[in-house]
Amino acid sequence: MSSFWDRVDPELLPGLAYSEAFPPPLTLAELAGFRARAEAPAAAALPAGVEIRDVSADGISLRVFTPPGPGPHPAVFWLHGGGMIAGSAELDTAYCAALCARTAAVVVAVDYRLAPEHPFPAALEDALAGLQWLFASAEELDVDPQRVALAGSSAGAGLAAGLALLNRDRSGPPLAYLYLMYPMLDPTHSSGSAREFTSIPTWNRGHSEFAWDCYLGAGASDESAYAAPALAQDLSGLPPTLIQTGELDLFRDEDISFAVRLLQAGVAAELHVYPGAYHGFELNCPESSVGSQCLRDRDQALVRALHGAPLPAAFPAPGFPPISTPTPNTPSEGSLL
Repeated sequence: MSSFWDRVDPELLPGLAYSEAFPPPLTLAELAGFRARAEAPAAAALPAGVEIRDVSADGISLRVFTPPGPGPHPAVFWLHGGGMIAGSAELDTAYCAALCARTAAVVVAVDYRLAPEHPFPAALEDALAGLQWLFASAEELDVDPQRVALAGSSAGAGLAAGLALLNRDRSGPPLAYLYLMYPMLDPTHSSGSAREFTSIPTWNRGHSEFAWDCYLGAGASDESAYAAPALAQDLSGLPPTLIQTGELDLFRDEDISFAVRLLQAGVAAELHVYPGAYHGFELNCPESSVGSQCLRDRDQALVRALHGAPLPAAFPAPGFPPISTPTPNTPSEGSLL
């Protein structure tokens, strides 16, 4: 088999420089340094017309992004990446503003508590509280509660999957869609890709094992499927779902397996595996062919699910990035891990 480097899409090779210079953490000491480097992302131009405000709800910090124009709008409840050990809504500001602009949806990003200081179920409790606030505040936000998508990237996508299961089991408000970008689902690391990608410069098995140990806590072996959605026995009743992952992503096979199981459970699921792509490729290299295709696929799926039809030709408004053009991110923005 060809090496990881030989298999990477040539357009994505420049994006590996950041991972090589600043690898994800393997120890608590490294985690502290990793978080410190990520505290002040490079300034990014935000789409014109998107209103951004911070809200505190029962001690949970949320950042709300609102598109221009009359509502009621659909909404995307966003959970940031970071291996459950890093990341924040602040770091995802450029990503969420672009998502708001490109899908004409209110985006609500939650700052959930991080491990190891706050292991499971702290992040899930915060995510649930944030989602409940969104539905309770639908009128104030000018949001249509029948058109709410749950979404996340990497660890945030795994958290979104766990939250979708919890919302289903508690007979919570119906979710219109579930968007999972290379979700972190399986702490067993028993898949083929988890065994294969042990020493790659991006998120690899060592990084993932450290993150899962932090999140689940020492000695955890039989955790809830809400923490590790790959362990769920029943995936029926979840909303229509899009899963995206890369050919060279540690999570590739657990993501493929989850998509297959969704289909077998009668859930309308769509799976995209991008060739030559590693974890974080669409953030590191958004203007690459495969990066822009990934973002376009995301936008079109959310627009179709939340608006019921393509957006009118007059949208986006002046200053908004069109759906066919990615908004550049630096490696310190969007999903960190």
